[in-house]
Amino acid sequence: MENRIPQIITSLLENDMYKFSMGQAIYHQFSNYKTTWTFKCRNEDVRFTPEMTEEIRRQIRLYCGLRFTEDELEYLNNIRWIKGSYVDFLRLWQPRYEDLTISEDADCGLCIESRGTWLNTSMYEIPILAIVNEVYFRMKYNYDELIQSFREKLDEKAEWLHSGKYYPASFSEFGLRRRLSAEAQELAVKKFSETRLCSGKFVGTSNVYLAKKYGLLPVGTMAHEWIMCVGQGNHKHNPAYSNWYALDAWVKEYGVLNSTALTDAITTDCFLRDFQLTYATLFSGVRHDSGDPYEWGEKMIAHYEKLSIDPRSKTLLFSDSLDFK
Repeated sequence: MENRIPQIITSLLENDMYKFSMGQAIYHQFSNYKTTWTFKCRNEDVRFTPEMTEEIRRQIRLYCGLRFTEDELEYLNNIRWIKGSYVDFLRLWQPRYEDLTISEDADCGLCIESRGTWLNTSMYEIPILAIVNEVYFRMKYNYDELIQSFREKLDEKAEWLHSGKYYPASFSEFGLRRRLSAEAQELAVKKFSETRLCSGKFVGTSNVYLAKKYGLLPVGTMAHEWIMCVGQGNHKHNPAYSNWYALDAWVKEYGVLNSTALTDAITTDCFLRDFQLTYATLFSGVRHDSGDPYEWGEKMIAHYEKLSIDPRSKTLLFSDSLDFK
C-alpha cells in the first residue's frame, strides 16, 4: 500500500494561480483572518473506502513536507503583479498537517476540514482536491485504461482545434482540482501548448507549476472565496456590500494589474450595483461562472455601455462547465 501511488503533489507551485493572487492580498491586508473550509463530495454515487482515506492522508503528509525552492520563488518574483514582500513570506511558508482533520465521518466516507488563518487554509484547497481525485481514480478503477481513454479524447480535441471544427476564440486550461491525475493534466497542457494546434489561441494554464515548465502564462485572479471572506466573513461589514469591499481591497493591492472581477458570488445584479464607473474602468474584464452565459454577456455589455465604456475594450471570461463543443 505504501508504494501503491507515487507522490501526487511534488511542488508547492502546483496550485492554481488565483491562490497566489489572493494569497498576496490576504498577506498584505487580511493576515489575521481565521477561516474554516470543509470538503463536500457533490457526487452522490462516489464512496471513499478506508484504504482511500488512508492513502489521502499519506499523500497530504507528503505535500506538507514540501518547501518552495529558490528557483520557484524567482519564477513567482518575475510575475509582474507578485511583490517581493509576498515572495519573502513564501520563502518561510510551509503547509501544516496539523491544520487539517481527516476522517471517515461523512456519507461519502471522507471528511476533510481545514482550520486556521486564511493565509494557510486558502493554499491547501487545490492541492488537496487534486490528491483526493487522483487517489480515488487510481484506486477505484484501472488507471492504465483511464489514461489511455484520456489520451484518445485529448487527441480528438486536438484534432477539433487543428481542423477548426470546434475553435474557441481563446481559452485557458483550469483542470488542476478536477484532474484525473498529474500525468493527465500535463499531457493536456503540453498538447495545447503546441502552436501548430492552437495558433496562439491557447492562453495558458492555472497550474503555476506547469506554466513554469512549459513557458506559459499562469492564469487566475480571484475566486468566490475572496468575496465571501472579505465581504461576508468580516462581521464589521454589511454583507450586501460584499462585492464593493472585495473590489476595493483588490484595487488597493493590484491597481489595474491582474484585474478580472468575479460577478456571481451574491448574484450578478447585486455585483453590478457596486461595479460602477471606477471599478468598471480599472478592471480589465469580468468572469462568468453561473447562470445563462448569453443573458449574462448581454447584461455586461449593456452595463458597460450605460457607463459609456466601450465593451470591446473589456474581456468577458466564461468558466462555467465549458467544453469545446
